[in-house]
Amino acid sequence: MRSLIYLATAFCVMGLAFWAYRVNYDTQDKRDELRAIQREMASLQEGLGVLNAEWAYLNRPDRLRELVNLNFSRLQLLPLDAQQFADPEEIPYPAAPEPASINDPIDVIASNVSSGQGVTQ
Repeated sequence: MRSLIYLATAFCVMGLAFWAYRVNYDTQDKRDELRAIQREMASLQEGLGVLNAEWAYLNRPDRLRELVNLNFSRLQLLPLDAQQFADPEEIPYPAAPEPASINDPIDVIASNVSSGQGVTQ
């Protein structure tokens, strides 16, 4: 009987060792995946910083003014003025639709009971 307990204990220890071995390698794999994702995120953030810098460079007011002057005959862009905007009262909004009216309500309970389909108790 004692040898059976020792054998069962040995199998339990081997099973737990195998489980710990697998968990250890799974953890290492997940840590490697996390590092790869963090490297990718850092790369993407760096690229986003470069794109933001390029956007700021391309949208400089002096550059945009020069482009407008070069393409004025084709685009005919004019500076914005306060008279170009409308007051909110001048904007025509569509009328709200009329709600549908219920002319003939249907009494569901009475029609089921009268046709013999009522609830039986």
